[in-house]
Amino acid sequence: MSDGSARLPSIAPYAMPQPDEWPQSRAPWALEAGRAALLVHDMQAYFFDAFTPESEPVTSLVANIARLIEAARAADMPIFYTAQHGDQDRRDRGLQADLWGPGMRDIPAHLPIVAPLAPAPEDFVLVKHRYSAFQRSNLAELMRVRGRDQIILCGIYAHIGCLMTAAEAFQRDIEPFFAADALGDFSRDWHDMALSHAADCCAVLRSTAQITEDLA
Repeated sequence: MSDGSARLPSIAPYAMPQPDEWPQSRAPWALEAGRAALLVHDMQAYFFDAFTPESEPVTSLVANIARLIEAARAADMPIFYTAQHGDQDRRDRGLQADLWGPGMRDIPAHLPIVAPLAPAPEDFVLVKHRYSAFQRSNLAELMRVRGRDQIILCGIYAHIGCLMTAAEAFQRDIEPFFAADALGDFSRDWHDMALSHAADCCAVLRSTAQITEDLA
């Protein structure tokens, strides 16, 4: 029921998955800086604060996303962010309210993207409406007119919005790359599940180090 009681879990520390622990990706795609865009997914304080501060996977998550942003800027790639609005009308929030309650408030403690990863003026901040970043946004059109048909995904949460964005990108013939050590989730089990599903069905898993090398 949508009684406003649903809340994000409190996320206990867990070790960030490492490349030798990941499944092999089925897709054969190779990342190309001239074709790719970076998407920093839902790194707003409301979602980020569910993690245990100053512990893994938070430490690696923030550091690796920062490295990806730096590499994307150096490669002159478009960088997209997703960010929800606070105090959403129940009619706009839709079925998400049944699972997650009313969501974030329109207050400074919830809305901002965490400071180390804040967007630059030239970046694109998309209003997030549903799990997939493509839903009710112009992400696909902004990519298309810039000649981009690959997307690098990082952020939170891996098994929800990140995975569903990757799946929709795949269905739009946009090649998704999952930055597997620049993602965070409710637990290591959920993180591992997201990597397994992405590798099997819709995306190429790459480490932050591999992606920065690809873009260089």
